[in-house]
Amino acid sequence: MLPVWITDSVTPDLSRAVHYTLLWGLEGVVLRTVGGSGNRVPFVNEQQLRARLADAELPIVAVDPGLFEGSVDNKAVWLNDLMILSDVANFCNRLGCETIITGALAGTENEFDVATTANVLSQAARIAHRAGTALALRNDASTGCASGERLADLVAAVGHANVSAAWSPADAMQAGNDPAVGLEALLDRGRLAMVFVRDGETEASGWVDRTPGQGGVGWEGQFRKLADAGFTGPLCLDVRGDSPAKRGLAQASALHEQIKAARAPA
Repeated sequence: MLPVWITDSVTPDLSRAVHYTLLWGLEGVVLRTVGGSGNRVPFVNEQQLRARLADAELPIVAVDPGLFEGSVDNKAVWLNDLMILSDVANFCNRLGCETIITGALAGTENEFDVATTANVLSQAARIAHRAGTALALRNDASTGCASGERLADLVAAVGHANVSAAWSPADAMQAGNDPAVGLEALLDRGRLAMVFVRDGETEASGWVDRTPGQGGVGWEGQFRKLADAGFTGPLCLDVRGDSPAKRGLAQASALHEQIKAARAPA
C-alpha cells in the first residue's frame, strides 16, 4: 500500500506541496490544481512541474482533471469531457502518470442508470486505452453513485481492463451507506485501483471531518480487508477542514500508523 495525497487539499503551491509530501513521509502525489486557482491539470506549468517532482523523486500516481462529474443526461458537457480526455492522457504520458481519476456521471439531477452511464464511460475508456492510460472512477456522496456497491456495478458494466474504482468510503458513509459492505463489493470484483482516505461523522450540525481512525468510517477494518486482499495500490489522503497543513500532518501520521497496523499479523 502506497501512502500518497491530493496536494491541493492543503496547498496549490507546488514547492510547498513537495515540502509537505517529503516532510510527512508520503510517497507520491495526486494532482488537481497546481499554481493558481484556474490551473487545473492538464492546464498547468508542465516544465516546472516535471522538474520539481523529478528533483524530489516523487511520482504522480494519478491526476484528477474534473471530468465526467455531471449528469449523464447533460450530453454537451460529457461530449466536451471526451474531447478534453485526449489532452489529459497525453499530459499523463509526458509526465509518466498512468491513471486519470474521473467522476461517475451520476449527477443528482438524474436517476443513476448504470447501463447508459457505462456506455458513455466506455467511450472514455477507449480514448484512454489508445493513449496508454487508465481510468479510475470515483464515488461521491453528493451523486447517485455514492456507495461501493454502485461503483462496483458501474466498473463491471463498463467492462474495460483499463477501468477500475477509486474508492472513497467516507463518501459512502456520508451518503448513508455502509463502507464495509461497499469495500466487500469492490474487492469481490477485483477492480480496485486506489482508496481515498478521510474520516468523519454526522452530528446534529451535519458532517464533521475527523482524523482517519477517529470518525465513523471504520478505517481499521478497511485497512485490514485491503491488506488481506493483497491490495498494493495508492492510499490517498484527502485533507478536509480548517488549518489544512496542521490537519495534514496529523492525518499523514494516522495513515502511516494504520498501514503499519494492517500489515501486522492478526
